[in-house]
Amino acid sequence: MKQVLQPGRHWPLVLQLGTAQTLSWASSYYLCAIVAAPMAQSLGLHVTEVFAAFSAALVVSAAVGPWAGQWIDRRGGRGLLLGSHLVFALALLVLAQAPGRAVLWLGWLLLGLGMGTGLYESAFASLVRLLGPAARNPITGITLLAGFASTVGWPLSAWMVNQWGWREACMGWAALHLLVGLPLSAMVPRAPRAAAKRPSHAGTPSDAQTSNLLHPQHQDDATGASDRDDHPSASAATPSAASRKSAWLLAWVFAATWYTSTAMATHFPQLLMGAGVGLAAAVGAGALIGPAQVAGRLLEFGLLRRIHPLWSARAAALAHPLGALAFAAIGAPAASALALLHGAGNGILTIAKGTLPLVLFGPAGYGHRQGWIMAPSRLAQAAAPLSFGWCMTQWGTGALWLTSALALSAVLALMCIRAQPKAL
Repeated sequence: MKQVLQPGRHWPLVLQLGTAQTLSWASSYYLCAIVAAPMAQSLGLHVTEVFAAFSAALVVSAAVGPWAGQWIDRRGGRGLLLGSHLVFALALLVLAQAPGRAVLWLGWLLLGLGMGTGLYESAFASLVRLLGPAARNPITGITLLAGFASTVGWPLSAWMVNQWGWREACMGWAALHLLVGLPLSAMVPRAPRAAAKRPSHAGTPSDAQTSNLLHPQHQDDATGASDRDDHPSASAATPSAASRKSAWLLAWVFAATWYTSTAMATHFPQLLMGAGVGLAAAVGAGALIGPAQVAGRLLEFGLLRRIHPLWSARAAALAHPLGALAFAAIGAPAASALALLHGAGNGILTIAKGTLPLVLFGPAGYGHRQGWIMAPSRLAQAAAPLSFGWCMTQWGTGALWLTSALALSAVLALMCIRAQPKAL
């Protein structure tokens, strides 16, 4: 696949998409933590129901992901990203007007549709559609900017809630999508439309069709076929058994690590306080996760960019268990170490979910394949808040053994994937 943009034009695109991603993440994924309590109190609901609606939104995003990726493969990402801001704005306005349970759930489900079409996977696929194999560094650049989504989103949401209320906060985010997000996505260049083969049957794809969509081509396709075919959604040769295995292993890696990421994002301060850490110290340690994520991404962009991303992903997946081990052995004094190691590893893994499929399988069909590979991680994210909370009530800080075991299983899965000799 040839590049649509020349190398000198990469960074304006990174700034546009990175800023739009910061807005999209701050007003969706990071919104519930701030508005859940006042929203539930206002509507006479238990706060758990609001988190359940948020989990349902993540399930919707998982279902939409493969379709969104296929759309980008065929038509480019500009139109879908523009549409995602409209969906985000509509969802937030529905939430702002919710008189009760039914409309509240409708608003969160619409927000899930926005997340499925407008978060990282769509941005990454849009970059690959425009830049081909050269998208690795721009993907890192987007994650560097959007890594501050919680740093920006949580204080801004809290300020709007305290100043005006949760309904007005939702309306404020909706206005930002229309006034900021839409113009930024409108500046994304149009990609040439690719010819696409229609499936033989409508509806849910068959096992064979799903295999071709989820799994990559032979290695010779990943390293050279893109130069022969300008249409990334063109039908590929039957994938090898090793390629199919790698795709399924990656799906497990991202599901396991994103479960841990969401569990920590939801429960980290309470987890530390359960081990005797004071409230101020727990909040202070939790505040280290965001900067550590950005530091990990800077490390990936600098020192680690010269090595195959498979090796950096293995090290990143190991970071959380090392932090948990230190916390289990030392206790409260190691709270900051746990936060820093978890954050740095999570930051690198965020990049890996965009770059690893590109490096291992090539740019052809990237968006649709990425949607299928990442769908299990969305389901894991949806399950994490409630299930890890239950584990904490049963085991206390021993719940870290669960996340550590999942992370170690991800390391093992990554060890089973063969590093390709050509890094893109």
